[in-house]
Amino acid sequence: MHLAADLPPHRGRGGPGAGPIALASALLRRENHRRRALAGGAVLASALLLVATPRLRHSPALHLFADMRNLLGVPNTLNVLTAYPLLLAGVPGLILCLCGSGCFGVSLRWEALGWFLFYAGNVAAAFGSAYYHLKPDDDRLIWDRLPMMISSSSLLSILVIERVDERFGLSCLISLLSLVLVSSACERVLDDMRLWVILNFVPCIAIPAMLFLFPPKYTHSRFWFLATGFYLLARFEGLADRKVYSVNRYFISGHSLEHLCFAMVTLILTVMLSFRNIKIARDS
Repeated sequence: MHLAADLPPHRGRGGPGAGPIALASALLRRENHRRRALAGGAVLASALLLVATPRLRHSPALHLFADMRNLLGVPNTLNVLTAYPLLLAGVPGLILCLCGSGCFGVSLRWEALGWFLFYAGNVAAAFGSAYYHLKPDDDRLIWDRLPMMISSSSLLSILVIERVDERFGLSCLISLLSLVLVSSACERVLDDMRLWVILNFVPCIAIPAMLFLFPPKYTHSRFWFLATGFYLLARFEGLADRKVYSVNRYFISGHSLEHLCFAMVTLILTVMLSFRNIKIARDS
C-alpha cells in the first residue's frame, strides 16, 4: 500500500495490471539511476585522480627487476619462464570460448565476447611478457603491458555485464579498451604513465566492490572471490618485487610470483565457468 502510494500516477487507461506494471517501471528507473550514479562517480573519481596526479615519466629503473639471473643462457630466466603458465591456463579457456557458449555457463552474447578477450589477452601476455623480459627496454614494454591491460579491462567489463547490465557492460568494455589504447599512446608519445597507472588501479577497487554490491546471477560465485584474491595478491607482489625476493631468501622474485598468480586467476575462472549455471533469470 505504501509503495503504491509513492509511485507516480499511472497515465492512460487503468486496468488490473496497472499497479504491478507501474511498480516494476519505478523499480527499473530507480535501478538505472543507481547504475548511472555509480558509473558517473567512478568516472569522476578517475578523472580527478588523473588531474591531481603529477606527470609520471619513464625511468630506466623501470626495467631493473629484482631477479635478473641468467640461468641456462636465458636472460632474466625466471621472469621469462613464469610467463608461460599464462599460456597453459589461457589456451584451454580460449578454445572453449571458440567452441561456443555451450561449453561455458555464458548466457549473453557480449559476455561471451568479454571472456574471449580475457583469454586472448592472457595468451598474448604469455608471449609478450617473455619477449619483453628477454631484453627489457622501452620498445618491448608495450608487448608486456598491452595484453594484460586488455585482459584486466575485459575481466572488469565481464563482471559489469554479469551483475549489472549487458548494455552498460558493453559500453564499459568499449570504453576501457579505447582508454587502454590511449594510455599506450600517451606513454609512448607524451612520456606520461598516469593513465596507465589509473587503468591498472581501477580494477583493483572496482572488482571487489562489485562483488559485494551486486548479487550473483550465476552459481559458484565464490570462485570470483578466490580469483579476485589472487588478482590483488599479484598486484601486490608486482609492486613489492624486491621485498618479496629478499623475504624468500632470493629464491623467486615478486614479479615472477605475479605472473604465477595471474595464471591462477585464469585457471580459477575457467573452473568456475565449467561448473556454473544460471542462478537468476535475465532478459537478453
